[in-house]
Amino acid sequence: MRKAFIQLHAAIFLAGFTGILGRLIDLNEGFLLFYRLVITVITLWVLYFFQKKIQAIPFKEMMKIFAVGFLAIMHWVTFYGSIKYSNISVALVCFSSLGFFSAILEPLIFRKRIRPVELFLGLLTIAGIAIIFHFDPQYKKGIAIGIISAVLGCLFPIFNRQFLKNHSSETVALYELTGGLLSLAFFLPFYLMLFPDGNYVPTLQDIGWLFVLSWFCTVLAFNLSMASLKKISAFTVNLSYNIEPVYGITLAFIVYQENKFLSGQFYIGLALIVSSVLLQTFLVYKQGKPQPKSLERAQAALPDM
Repeated sequence: MRKAFIQLHAAIFLAGFTGILGRLIDLNEGFLLFYRLVITVITLWVLYFFQKKIQAIPFKEMMKIFAVGFLAIMHWVTFYGSIKYSNISVALVCFSSLGFFSAILEPLIFRKRIRPVELFLGLLTIAGIAIIFHFDPQYKKGIAIGIISAVLGCLFPIFNRQFLKNHSSETVALYELTGGLLSLAFFLPFYLMLFPDGNYVPTLQDIGWLFVLSWFCTVLAFNLSMASLKKISAFTVNLSYNIEPVYGITLAFIVYQENKFLSGQFYIGLALIVSSVLLQTFLVYKQGKPQPKSLERAQAALPDM
C-alpha cells in the first residue's frame, strides 16, 4: 500500500511539471504539443505492443475515440497557449475552473440534475479567477485562453466514461492520443495562421526537454498512476489529483519565482480556488461512496498534460 501511494504522488508530481516544461520549451504551443504527441504516441504503441495491451476495436468506435482525442488536444494546445500568454500560475488557476464547467456540462450531457453543492464550489473557483482577471489586466489574454482550455478539458473525461465501459484505459488513451496527433497534424497549418507567434523548429535543448515531457511527465506518470490503481481505489486516485494545480503553482514559484510578479489580488483569488478544492475533497471523502469503477477511471484514461 505504501509503495502504491508513493507511485501515485510521484505521478501527480510529474504531472505538475508539465507547466514548467511548457514554459521552458521555446516553441509555439501547437508545435510543442505536436512534437510531444509524436514522441508519446510512438512510445506507447511500441510499449503496449510488447506488453500485449493493444485491443482491436470496431472502426466506428475508433472514430468516436479519435473525435474525443481532438477535444483533448485542443484542451492541451490552449493550456500551453495560456502559459505563453500569461504564466504557469495563472494557467493552472484557470485549469482549476474545470470542476465548475464539469458541474454544469456533465448533467446537461447526461440529462441529470445539477448538484447545487458542486455548482457553488465551482462558482467559488470562478470568483477567484474573476478577482485575478480584474486586478491583473496584463494576464487577460492568457486567462481567456485558459478558461477555454478548462471548458474543453472537462469534456473529454465525460465522454471517456462511455468508452471505459467496454475498453481498458490503456486502449482508450492510446487511440485518443493517436487521434489527437492525426487531428493536430491536419489542423496545425490553420492554427498557425491564427496564432503565428513562437518558434516552430526545436533546438537541441528543446528536443531534450520534449523527451522529458513525453517520457517522464506523460508515459511514466500514466503508468505510475495505473500501477497505483492495483492497490488504491480509483476514487482515491482521482481525489488526490485535485492537488496537482497546487504542485504546479508551487513549482512555478520555486523555479521561476513567479510569486515576485503576482499581485496580492492573485493570492486572494488563489485562496478562494484552493478553498473550493479542499471543500470539494472533504465533501467527497465524507460521502465515502466511490463511483462505479468504470466511471472512476475516466480521469486516468489519458495522461495528464
